Amino acid sequence: MNLNRRTMLRGAALAGAAAVTGLAGGLTRALPASAADTTGVVNGPWLVSTYGVFTVEPGRTTPRLLIDNCRDGVASPDGRYVAVLSGGWRPGEPRPAALSVFDRVTGQLRPLLAAEDGVHWEWPVWSPDGTEIALLRERDTLLAVDVATGGTRILVQGHTMSKPHWSRDGSMITMWWYSRSEGPQLRTLTLATGKLRRIYSPGVEGEYFSDPVFMPNSERVVFSTSRWAVAGDPYTAQSLASVRIDGTGFKRLTDGQWMYSSPVFSPDGRYCAAMSVPRTNEYPDGGNIIVTTSGFGDSWWIPGDEYDDSSRIDWARAL
Repeated sequence: MNLNRRTMLRGAALAGAAAVTGLAGGLTRALPASAADTTGVVNGPWLVSTYGVFTVEPGRTTPRLLIDNCRDGVASPDGRYVAVLSGGWRPGEPRPAALSVFDRVTGQLRPLLAAEDGVHWEWPVWSPDGTEIALLRERDTLLAVDVATGGTRILVQGHTMSKPHWSRDGSMITMWWYSRSEGPQLRTLTLATGKLRRIYSPGVEGEYFSDPVFMPNSERVVFSTSRWAVAGDPYTAQSLASVRIDGTGFKRLTDGQWMYSSPVFSPDGRYCAAMSVPRTNEYPDGGNIIVTTSGFGDSWWIPGDEYDDSSRIDWARAL
């Protein structure tokens, strides 16, 4: 019997998870009992954003639509809520909120931040205590929204930014930053002082880098980069690298065989996932998840052609 590409990829994904974790059930049960008893953290589903937010449960490969007509879904630290941006609006219809919070238990969507005519919002991220959501307004203002009240405060503004990420210790936010005098770079913002620090700038001419995220210990920032790309090969467009929060200790993490975008660490800190494209895909069209151990050794695929054109992945804690 002939197997189609998707069936073969799904089989490989489940086999890979079993080989690396020792459990065919996937990552939810991969935590040793002693560690689970100590931390109480259990990895839940991946959240994949396209023109809606899909969930992919550990040990499975078929996505399920969680929230329609939205984008940029990201889970709260306790896993119960998902912050989303509105996916679109037609004149004559009620305007959706710019930022809303979805309850995974009740299924209710609560508006949090009103939309503004002609204003673009981007890339929400939760504070580690779950009390605020930071996001970009017009890509030049990073502000934080109080989840309880909807009140806002400006964290930094005046320069082009993208894809902020909040450290798990709560002290910093990192983001891609464009300096009018120095060009593109990665920076950290220390929230207690408002101090900005440049931690990375291009290492080779024409290098593209993006998607910075803190490692779970908040001591290093992982990001995607084209530094080692092979000309004309779309599958090596990006690799993962990391740098310390003081800008030292740059190192390569992956071998450059794949494209990486939107990396995210698991709630228990033991794995890293990203959107990517396996070489078995006929076209470099996205819609797959690659998972690796936090040391960036063993890796395996979670295929997902049902959510092509995916723009973001997050990893929720199990409820």
